[in-house]
Amino acid sequence: MEEIAEMVSASQEGVVFFQKGDWNNALQFFLKVRTEDNNELLESAYYIGLCYAKLKCFVEAQPYLLKYIREAQNSVRVYQCRMTLAYTYVMTQKARKAEQELALLVNHGFESAQLYATMAYAAWTRQSYGDAIEWYERALSIDGDNLTALNGLGFILADTSKDIKKGLRFCKRAVEKKPDNPVYLDSLGWAYYKDGKRIEAIKFLLKAQDKDPDNPLIREHLKMVETAK
Repeated sequence: MEEIAEMVSASQEGVVFFQKGDWNNALQFFLKVRTEDNNELLESAYYIGLCYAKLKCFVEAQPYLLKYIREAQNSVRVYQCRMTLAYTYVMTQKARKAEQELALLVNHGFESAQLYATMAYAAWTRQSYGDAIEWYERALSIDGDNLTALNGLGFILADTSKDIKKGLRFCKRAVEKKPDNPVYLDSLGWAYYKDGKRIEAIKFLLKAQDKDPDNPLIREHLKMVETAK
């Protein structure tokens, strides 16, 4: 009985760490769980997979997320894990796998702005810009203030020159909502550049770099704009 009590206590403390956003400590707790109870193992897999994803250890997250998806009965958590798994696939250059996971959710009746925005991002990574635009528009039809979709659609419309003015408006809306987000600042700067407004572009790209100095895409955009004639 004492051993079971200790295990439950550890799990509860791990959940507290997770809820506080302390992914490292939460991960360490759940990695140490040792039990023959499959429910406990699934609970641990759920948190381990999410913690690894939060820590950007995308490859490590995948087997735990897959285990939970295949064995658990909690539909809400399965949805969450499948969404997270799809994101880890995108971040590890497996866009097709990501789209397969997301398509399964759509086929089972799940629908959300986040889901469609993730599908759009996966399409963008494989340079299928038409599909990406369509998915971002579907995301915005559900939630017109979804920042991921506003920024993503704005960037694509400007970057591909499909509709630079419209893309610029979307990027502005995203930055207005989250003025310190380096990704949104970068997109806005790039949209200004595509619109021929170099001074404004440099202003926002410098802000983006200040917020995230190690981001290679921001550095690339800033260099291109600063050296442009």
